[in-house]
Amino acid sequence: MNHAIYRVSDLTKAYAGRTILQVDELQIEPSEIFALIGPSGAGKSTLLRLLNFLEPPTSGTINFEDVEINPLHDAPLDIRRRVTTVFQRPMLLDMSVIENVHYGLRLRSRRDAHQHVQAVLDQVGLSHLAHMPARTLSGGEAQRVALARAMVIEPDVLLLDEPTANLDPYNITQIEEIVSRLNHQQGTTCILVTHNIFQARRLATRVALMLDGRVIEVSEVNEFFEAPQDPRTAAFVRGEMVY
Repeated sequence: MNHAIYRVSDLTKAYAGRTILQVDELQIEPSEIFALIGPSGAGKSTLLRLLNFLEPPTSGTINFEDVEINPLHDAPLDIRRRVTTVFQRPMLLDMSVIENVHYGLRLRSRRDAHQHVQAVLDQVGLSHLAHMPARTLSGGEAQRVALARAMVIEPDVLLLDEPTANLDPYNITQIEEIVSRLNHQQGTTCILVTHNIFQARRLATRVALMLDGRVIEVSEVNEFFEAPQDPRTAAFVRGEMVY
């Protein structure tokens, strides 16, 4: 029996008749950290949007466990609520830190979750800022609020789209430690889009290289960086410009 949390088959996404994503086959395992790397415009963020069911594929299928999503069948609400995304630029609401973190629970009618929200703020190191206006925070603090807002709903899958791209080394370390802890302690499946190959190597279980909307190579993290099979992967890992 196949226990993959995602199985992608013959997946395409086109805008205005131009195909920008074409993934023949891809499988994500439960409780792994799966990194998508590649140059800008490679299709990484587009794939992430499809995996979060924010828009339908143009063709092909995404199986989430035993539920098939295709151009004619959207993901049902109960599936959508098991997946959430933290974006590169946190989109915080004009309210306090604690109200931002509580927001997703309110949408799910969980209004008695104060202790849970406080515990998540502790995990991301922001308890002391709980009642501060979220829009007064630094970039790193704001990203941790966005991460806490995702964590508090306890998703099965956390999608991370360049979550540390504009952060200083201290906040990069903070975010990476939170993601690693969430994966190891709670078994959350994490799919990470990053330009930073060192970050992928630090965090990931498996790594995929994307170029021109296609998945070029997927392998375990050590094999990917030490013994890549595709010459384009080898060049990318060496830091060469690959398009």
